[in-house]
Amino acid sequence: MSHALHLPDGFVWGAATAAFQIEGATHTDGRTDSIWDTFCRVPGAVAHGDTGEVACDHYHRWPQDLDLLSELGLGAYRLSTAWPRVLPEPGRVEQRGLDFYSRLVDGLLERGITPWVTLYHWDLPQWMEDRGGWTSRDVVGHFADYTTAVHGALGDRVKHWITLNEPWCSAFLGYKGGQHAPGRQEPQAAVSAVHHLLLAHGAAVRVLRTDPTATVGITLNMTVADPADPGSAEDAAAAYRVDGQQNRVFAEPLFTGEYPQDVVEAFASAGTHLPVQDGDLEAIAAPLDFLGLNYYQGCAISARPAPPDELMPGEPPLARATSVPAVGQGEAYTVSRGLPRTAMDWEVQPDGLRRLLERVHTDWTGPAGIPLYVTENGAAFDDVVGPDGQVDDVERTAYIAEHLAAVGRAVEAGADVRGYFAWSLLDNFEWAYGYEKRFGIVHVDFETLARTPKASARLFASAAATGTVPLADAVRA
Repeated sequence: MSHALHLPDGFVWGAATAAFQIEGATHTDGRTDSIWDTFCRVPGAVAHGDTGEVACDHYHRWPQDLDLLSELGLGAYRLSTAWPRVLPEPGRVEQRGLDFYSRLVDGLLERGITPWVTLYHWDLPQWMEDRGGWTSRDVVGHFADYTTAVHGALGDRVKHWITLNEPWCSAFLGYKGGQHAPGRQEPQAAVSAVHHLLLAHGAAVRVLRTDPTATVGITLNMTVADPADPGSAEDAAAAYRVDGQQNRVFAEPLFTGEYPQDVVEAFASAGTHLPVQDGDLEAIAAPLDFLGLNYYQGCAISARPAPPDELMPGEPPLARATSVPAVGQGEAYTVSRGLPRTAMDWEVQPDGLRRLLERVHTDWTGPAGIPLYVTENGAAFDDVVGPDGQVDDVERTAYIAEHLAAVGRAVEAGADVRGYFAWSLLDNFEWAYGYEKRFGIVHVDFETLARTPKASARLFASAAATGTVPLADAVRA
């Protein structure tokens, strides 16, 4: 990048977290188990047997965390509410849970920070999973009840609502791959979950539309799937299949009211089907006010795994030829392009974010006349605490600078992108990786729970204050 970019006035600068990853207090004030509490108790499911019981203890330390947001000068905070904290059993609203989120919202507003509330960030109540979870159509009514309870408590002060976070992960990693809670490996369950997640989104939109001041969206995690060999018809077909089951199967029903036919056929080839009933697609396609995009990496897709002699020197074969979770399609593998990688073994590919924003704007949100927000972007690296107690996370700092620049270039190209939320405010419970992967711009000592802003937090604060994207080369210098 040869010149600094300035993002538009009014651009939203924020940080994001999720309830289960930071709150702790899993048995406090009436909260019952989520599927992640249960999953953490499965031997070998989570690294080191880690759990969310304490996490960052945000439930008790939230004023300190809101002060951090304020000190960084961030104008927005994306948080999630925990379904089992609000509805610990079917039909029973727990006022103490709602009171916690009410205090949190008040604390944000007192500090001049706008709350963005995500209703579902993966912590399905275990009582709902016991009744079928996202495979059961009954989940839709329960999610509407939960939305009604949260909006009833917070809707007078919260105006920005996200119904679901990353439904692809909930459906395919939770019910097909088994890497995420509830850890099931059932193709039909995953396909049913896709539809019921989207239908629950539509039900939540209906609830939120009773408030004319509400701004309503959904967050999708999308990728840029490139054929590993651009000249290979097989790789191109594999990349298109990945695009279908990660991107289009969610975006198309939301924006066109139809599932992509090639994905429907792929599901059918595996003996599975989307359990669509009359009126479902109209409910799913309820108009949105914005779309949130989470982006971490693009991917090079091959129809075959790379043989060992084609790997980059020193690269572990399994990390470079990973099968993509899917239902009823030919094999597709992510393979290495020799790009730098994060501690998650994810490629660092900032230009993929630019391409994704431009594609989504062109194909879906631009025609719908709605803006885009980057609702998560960030990276895990192996941070080192220096002798002075500080964390000079040069790689993460450069990662953020490069991806902010990608946002700026997408805006210059005409994409209507109006905000960026760094993932994550805090080092936290990173799902099946437990506490070994750190995404935070604020370091958390998991022994003492002390918080220390990293160098990346200082860079992000400066960008937010000036609206100017720093030069990544200068960050590394």
